[in-house]
Amino acid sequence: MKKNISLICAAACAFSALPFAANAEGNDKVYGTMNIPYADFYSAEIENAYEVDAVSSATKARNENSLAKWQSNQTGSLDADGKWSGSGIVAGTYNDGNGNILGVTFPVEVNQADVEKLAAYDFKPLDSKPTAYKEVTFDGDKLNISKLVDTNGEQTAEGSATVSISTRYGDYQLNVKGYPENCDFYGVIVNTTAGDKYALRHLENIWRGGQISWSAGISTTEAHGNELKYDDYVSSMGKTVNSVTFITLDGYTTVNIGEQYLPVKFAGEVKAEDSASGTGKTSLSLTGFPDDYKKDISVGEGFTATDSEISYTDAKPGNYTVSVADTDGKYAPFSADFILTTADIPVKYDNGRLVKADSFTDDDAANYIKNLQTVEVNGTTYNLSGRGAVKVISEDGTIDFNAASNNGNVFDGSGNYNITLNATGYTTPYSFEIKKEEETTTAASTSNNSATSNNNTTSASNKNSGSSNSKADSPKTGVNGVAVPTAFLVLAGATAFTMRKKKD
Repeated sequence: MKKNISLICAAACAFSALPFAANAEGNDKVYGTMNIPYADFYSAEIENAYEVDAVSSATKARNENSLAKWQSNQTGSLDADGKWSGSGIVAGTYNDGNGNILGVTFPVEVNQADVEKLAAYDFKPLDSKPTAYKEVTFDGDKLNISKLVDTNGEQTAEGSATVSISTRYGDYQLNVKGYPENCDFYGVIVNTTAGDKYALRHLENIWRGGQISWSAGISTTEAHGNELKYDDYVSSMGKTVNSVTFITLDGYTTVNIGEQYLPVKFAGEVKAEDSASGTGKTSLSLTGFPDDYKKDISVGEGFTATDSEISYTDAKPGNYTVSVADTDGKYAPFSADFILTTADIPVKYDNGRLVKADSFTDDDAANYIKNLQTVEVNGTTYNLSGRGAVKVISEDGTIDFNAASNNGNVFDGSGNYNITLNATGYTTPYSFEIKKEEETTTAASTSNNSATSNNNTTSASNKNSGSSNSKADSPKTGVNGVAVPTAFLVLAGATAFTMRKKKD
């Protein structure tokens, strides 16, 4: 196993920031760096199994340096405090200036007589022999690139990985632990127990923190709308990955990750219809499943399911997930969400917090609060869950009148607020009014069908106060039940090659 990978690699990177000049040894070999297209870089590595294409990116998002992701190929370096920084997302790559990442800039060994032929590949000389490099030769005008020459010898490390088949970047995502840190990745190869090798490219396949992903032909568009190239990865379905090889300026480091099976995916669909909460049933549809898919269908406590129907007893309003798994483990699992609904509102506003409404239980109120999605305050809507959520209402229903979003305070301090709440599974918005130092506040439940409200009087001295007696306070029509809550060895010295780092 390789020792002190991160430390050694980082030290080499720090030294490699020095400028270099040409070096020709007695055998007329010259060392330098050149732009190597992905196809040539990987050709000998995967034994010409397939030609690795360039990466096209339509992503226009820019970082703090006004660079798009495909332009962020700046080198990383080791800071005085020992931390690696400055590496771009696609460090080590080169592009055509128009959104296409063409390959990597990597050390090579070439005959002195052939140096001029590399002008088109942006050849830049080094003043010493690098630790890892590729041999460049010519057959007439044809360029030949060798397998990586690793003067250290290939290193191995024991790591681990998890497989995700629910990824926005293709069909499979591997989160690898034990990968070499403080180094830039110039290539990554996924290895299977069957001897397959899958070459990956930056941005589309190689990402941050040991994360790698690819499409096998089912999910062919990633989160930003870029089309994913999948032809060369279709055969990965049903294979077992046992290691991942990282190519750096230190050479090869292969991380053993145990056996990670890639379940077979297919264009199937699971669909469950929304229905009323309480006790009842809803339809379930399973389409496109292979005949040998042995289905295990589940929702949760209080639910039973067949290929065509989900039945439930005393189910509270909210979002539920039906899952379909292959008991043999060959195929990928599927899932679908559905919502059980009610028009009832089981809460009311009282003296700065939401409490249970008349004829409802504490569990009913807690379920409503748990399912809150948005709050509108004086015409401005804030998300209460998910990305960018603002903590306006606590789990016990208390309203935080000091809550703030990125745009400022939610409440303006006036003490006069018109508030509307929306919760998943509750088809009727709940609206109420708070008036500063007034004895009267009103609350109402509104829906497409009807809205009723009554004003109650309560003491509100020196605080926001309110009470309600709306439709939410009327006897409920739903049925109470149980809700189903969802981390190279290198030749370090002043003459090392300037490394680039893709901070995963």
